[in-house]
Amino acid sequence: MDYKIIVLDLDGTLTNRDKVITPRTKEALMKAQEAGKIVVLASGRPTAGVEPLAKELDLARFGSYILSYNGGMITNCKTGEVIFSSLLPVESNKKIMDLAKEYGVDFLTYEGEEIITNNDQCVYAHKESKINHLPLRQVDNMEEHVNFPVAKFLLLDDGDYLATVEPKVKAAMGKNFAVYRSEPYFLEVLPKGIDKAQSLERLLQHLGMTKEEMIACGDGYNDLTMIQYAGLGVAMENAVLPVRKAADYITASNNDDGVGLVVEKFMLA
Repeated sequence: MDYKIIVLDLDGTLTNRDKVITPRTKEALMKAQEAGKIVVLASGRPTAGVEPLAKELDLARFGSYILSYNGGMITNCKTGEVIFSSLLPVESNKKIMDLAKEYGVDFLTYEGEEIITNNDQCVYAHKESKINHLPLRQVDNMEEHVNFPVAKFLLLDDGDYLATVEPKVKAAMGKNFAVYRSEPYFLEVLPKGIDKAQSLERLLQHLGMTKEEMIACGDGYNDLTMIQYAGLGVAMENAVLPVRKAADYITASNNDDGVGLVVEKFMLA
């Protein structure tokens, strides 16, 4: 099969344990783009949090794409055009923040190139800031401040406690919202129907390509749908068991050039 597009989760997939792209993987991706292949960085991160890796891979020069907020936004790196965006309705903001307060958890969302939160001392908010290389800012009256549509909220706490909060928030938000944990300590609230697979389908329509021409690589629960959807679904050796079971192919771990090996085998051979 002539694979023309490769979709990459970031943390645990494209980047190693130190959150960097290994030299072999970077070289393979640059060669693939020079051969006319499209690279898509698909992450739960906000767009600004994906951009440093997009710059490192020179995605703007090659006309590749960022799929951010777990599929809530697709951006053409060359033109800066947002070709798809789905935001939470403004009237849901207060409800989500009220639920966070009711269950005694911290929360954050995004404004421009900042992460805004009710508590800048929260260890999990600092994790999100570090992952995305974005500054963290405490807003004392978040309910009043966040009077604009946002892509998602994160509710933050210890994983064991968040596991008990998750079903309650799901029930309270109802069928028009997606509520799930992307990490044990991150409970995400997004518009319904936002996941990586559904957004990739939109991107393929935009590009006039089919899913059979696409490779998708991932390691986490939020990568499951795109690995099931892609023509070639690839799990990293370090992937969670459901992702490994769903994959067509298992590559080496994110610390051992797993993505680079896939590119060499299926796109450059």
